[in-house]
Amino acid sequence: MVPFLFAACGALDDDKIGFWDVAWSMVVLFFWFMFIWIFITLFADIFRRNDMSGASKAIWLVLLVVLPFLGSLIYILMRPKVTAQDIQQMTRAEAGMKAASQVSTADELTKLGQLKAAGAISAEEYEKLKAKIIA
Repeated sequence: MVPFLFAACGALDDDKIGFWDVAWSMVVLFFWFMFIWIFITLFADIFRRNDMSGASKAIWLVLLVVLPFLGSLIYILMRPKVTAQDIQQMTRAEAGMKAASQVSTADELTKLGQLKAAGAISAEEYEKLKAKIIA
């Protein structure tokens, strides 16, 4: 296996595209893709944050455009791990999951029966919705 690797590396100066040319191109493409992905994610994070003023957002965006690699590293290092906005989003998600877990099939069927008794839905609609809830 090792002689094959050295033989492949020996053909670097000719015009043919070899295995190592393709492998190196894939590595470069991977890192370019990751860099662009990080860049877009940082732009989205800067626009999304509500704890920063417009001026500080503009400064960060200019820094990311002028010095993309260095600006990305500085922003990643300077950003707090958890912001107040992140805590609000986590609290809302937990409250939503808690509310969703408290609704049972029996509660839904009871509400559906009340709607049928009140005449808000017909017997046919009741049966369709009941089948949907039970399934």
